[in-house]
Amino acid sequence: MEREYVESSMIESFGFDSTSSILEIEFKSGAIWQYFDVPESVYYEMKAASSCGKFFHSDIKGQYSESQVG
Repeated sequence: MEREYVESSMIESFGFDSTSSILEIEFKSGAIWQYFDVPESVYYEMKAASSCGKFFHSDIKGQYSESQVG
């Protein structure tokens, strides 16, 4: 999955696969996590957010099934 790099103290990059509804986030720590059944609108909201980290904590973490992939 292609990820785009962002200016964030917590997140290095993130991307979205619209065919599987998977949001993939690479954290500054190097860990890569996938979040499942994420609406595409949430991905666009994250892209538009002034703080990706704050958006992650308020709208993604704990809201979707997840798996560490890297």
